[in-house]
Amino acid sequence: MSEKTNLYKSLLSAKKEMEAITKDSKNPFFKSNYFDINKLLFEVEPIMQKHGLLILQPIENGICKTNIVHVETGESVSCEIALGEFRDPQKMGSAITYYRRYTLQSLLALQAEDDDGNLAAKKTEPPKKTEPKKKLTEEAFKNLIESKNKEHILAALKFREMNKTQRDSLNKLLSE
Repeated sequence: MSEKTNLYKSLLSAKKEMEAITKDSKNPFFKSNYFDINKLLFEVEPIMQKHGLLILQPIENGICKTNIVHVETGESVSCEIALGEFRDPQKMGSAITYYRRYTLQSLLALQAEDDDGNLAAKKTEPPKKTEPKKKLTEEAFKNLIESKNKEHILAALKFREMNKTQRDSLNKLLSE
């Protein structure tokens, strides 16, 4: 038996609940789509936490890492990419965000539309319909209010359908 049996069982259970990630954010410079790191975390963290899994994304010695830890046993799995040298903090920040997104996607083997491959092949396809926003459930709304996590609140406001009362309450939390 593997020494990471509990981790793998929990990851398998979590993955069964995950859907493909939609690249619905636009990069006007490269004229491509990508999935936002906040949306990615908003989608996967609650599922991971439900199964006793913690996502950590430290930067150590010039390496951007993503670790998934089974909280009960300490078993972990990781993916990492060297950052390289950056003199411009904004470029470094962009690289960190990019690497965080793709190391997590890689670890979870999340499906995503490959628009980079399509651009490289220079195929012209008709524009795809955007998926409707998923409704913010009462439970998710309650969790957002309790956590007061501004990144998650911003992601919810951007990617979730909600009623005016929910939207007003979340906007009020952001302004505090």
